[in-house]
Amino acid sequence: MKRIILITGGERSGKSTYAEKRALQEGGRPLYMATARIWDEEFRQRVLMHRARRGEQWDCIEEEKHLSRHDITGRTVVIDCVTLWCTNFFFDRRTDSTDGNETEKAKLERVRLASVLQEMKDELERFTVQDATYIFVTNEIGMGGVPPHPVQRQFTDLLGWLNQHLAALADEVVLMVSGIPVIIKK
Repeated sequence: MKRIILITGGERSGKSTYAEKRALQEGGRPLYMATARIWDEEFRQRVLMHRARRGEQWDCIEEEKHLSRHDITGRTVVIDCVTLWCTNFFFDRRTDSTDGNETEKAKLERVRLASVLQEMKDELERFTVQDATYIFVTNEIGMGGVPPHPVQRQFTDLLGWLNQHLAALADEVVLMVSGIPVIIKK
């Protein structure tokens, strides 16, 4: 039976560890779907730390964007993380136009963000038709005030809209606070 769980929270709040524990509790051999691109050496070390923590009882697929390419029927899959998945779409479609006035640029950016959001929603729809248990991990980045840079604000908006979409689809939503799971939706 298909089930969607969304785990959200701040950075280092315990989201991934909690998601992994939940997946192991489901039984069977869980699948970890890693969406990260390796940006630099420090990030590579983070990835290695995650791999070591999971151990051998996991299968792993590295997929930056096209989650629906993979047959996960009957599996429990942790998608870690939505924030990095969103980053891949955001920067692949990024346009830094210096042409036009600020109002025109803002309108173009809103259209681009709406298009990127729809592309991600479409991919999620194709992916989540499979009969599986989905455990999505994401960051709640909009709780700390308005970012000072326009690109940060655009990304915060995009991820916030995507998180709202996932939360609406989810059967359960968990907010991690200092390593403590707080049930938001059940």
